[in-house]
Amino acid sequence: MVFFSVVIPLYNKARYIENTIKSVLNQTFTDYEIIIINDESTDESEALVRKLNDERIQIFNQKNQGVSVARNLGIEKSKGKLIAFLDADDYWFSNHLEELAHLYHHFPDCGIYCSRYKIKTSKNHFQTPYYFGVEESFRGVVKDYFASNIPFRITWTSSLAIPKQILETFRGFTPGVTNGQDLELWTKIGIQFPIAITNNITAIYNNDIPESLAKKNINSMNLMDFTPFKSAEQENPSLKKFLDLYRIEYGFKYYIFGYQDKSSFYLKDLDKQNISLKIRFLLNMPPFCLRFLFKSNRLLKKWGINFSVYH
Repeated sequence: MVFFSVVIPLYNKARYIENTIKSVLNQTFTDYEIIIINDESTDESEALVRKLNDERIQIFNQKNQGVSVARNLGIEKSKGKLIAFLDADDYWFSNHLEELAHLYHHFPDCGIYCSRYKIKTSKNHFQTPYYFGVEESFRGVVKDYFASNIPFRITWTSSLAIPKQILETFRGFTPGVTNGQDLELWTKIGIQFPIAITNNITAIYNNDIPESLAKKNINSMNLMDFTPFKSAEQENPSLKKFLDLYRIEYGFKYYIFGYQDKSSFYLKDLDKQNISLKIRFLLNMPPFCLRFLFKSNRLLKKWGINFSVYH
């Protein structure tokens, strides 16, 4: 048994995949395997992986079924104690797995082990996430995970590792969900287990990709289901506030693009105290004005300026 299984779903990422895998091969902690799940790529992604010719790399092919099914297959094929996820266009610094291994040994009873990360918003600009109530120097178990998971996510998929046994208990990611599948699973785990975080940045989230899922029209996505969390939300105000931010995100984006019924579906379950004045103001603006602001925000990010209605 290896210590880490690194699971990388792969679909048409020929431009990035070599650099991503090399960042794994350069790790100072070397007890790992790399499992690539090729989700029926139509470019040269698979050929580029095979050229690397490293015995730690295993490639499995599946019919195109999306990232949830790909990650689940990676978990099934894995032999590691901990599963570390990495998207095919993201990047690890050489100490990433070493930091997570130390975190696991120091706090062995956690459900998720998280490293800190930077967000690449454009070619020359990076954003450093911060978390409510968690100091930059803090390392250990987060006191209130859902309260601190704002304004940025502590649990970003390419910067964390999870014991395989826990992933199997929760039966992995929900197939068919194309946006929020990771948020859904991390929330399930966060309700039942403590979450630990390092105090070092060891990964880069590449958000400077025009074709990424996060930038697709929301009406083309299958979103996570909030229903399973309603009982837990009643008992945990931090969880309710956290999930309401994503109800707002989904409802707001549907409103921007004119899908009023779907917007109302997500906004109807909000706790009124979780709706900021900023959101109330924006939801009273005509959708065409919001679409202009939405496009302008994308342009601002290219210059390193980040505006969000959520923080």
